[in-house]
Amino acid sequence: MAKLFIKQAKQYAETRPSYPPQLFQFIASKTPLHDLAWDVGTGSGQAAQSTTSPKQLEFATKLPNIKYQLTPPIMSSSELEQIVAAQASLDLVTVAQAMHWLDLPKFYKEVKLVLKKPHGVIAAWCYTVPQVNNSVDSVFVPFYRINTDPYWEPQRKLVDDKYTNIDFPFEPVDGTDNTGPFEFVIEKLMDLESYFTYLRSWSAYQTAKDKGVELLTDDVIDNFKRTWNEDGQGQKVVRYPVYLRIGRVGN
Repeated sequence: MAKLFIKQAKQYAETRPSYPPQLFQFIASKTPLHDLAWDVGTGSGQAAQSTTSPKQLEFATKLPNIKYQLTPPIMSSSELEQIVAAQASLDLVTVAQAMHWLDLPKFYKEVKLVLKKPHGVIAAWCYTVPQVNNSVDSVFVPFYRINTDPYWEPQRKLVDDKYTNIDFPFEPVDGTDNTGPFEFVIEKLMDLESYFTYLRSWSAYQTAKDKGVELLTDDVIDNFKRTWNEDGQGQKVVRYPVYLRIGRVGN
């Protein structure tokens, strides 16, 4: 997974949206203790700031209560305890826009080892494609579904399915009768250039570029410019639907 984001790590850090406070408030309300959390696949730290590749970690926000650690893709129990946390010591594990890249059986084994039982919480979420307005979206939809489709990794389908089909073997948290997905929304004010930079931060864009294919052709750019500027507003609120799976580890 990490290799897909090395070349555009700076673009990723600058343009990827921050997650809404309501998402973290909901997660915090379902997590009995708030002492120690592990943000997995933190990338450039969008989620870690509120609660992975070496290149992305260079652009992660440095805060005194956050430690960034590049871990091996596979860890033994002793390595997990040495690098991440001791057994049954974590209150929360979060995975923001990265669950679809993980080897889930191995990852879940690690999660169940380090979370406090029975009330330690795992929260994993994804956000889907941006929504601007009918005009801009009429250009975006075929661009996403047709132009970029051959260049996405197969795991992207889990995001398109809003994590409804992802394996998630955990118990519902207090006050819920299922593990979701629960829906939230990100809102980010963007101009057209920022919007293009966001599109260029996609792994599919980088994969296509490596194959000699420019997805943002002159015709595509012109269509985006025409629809973006037709209302005379240079900046627009871009919305990203967020879908959260949340559960507790149980016994």
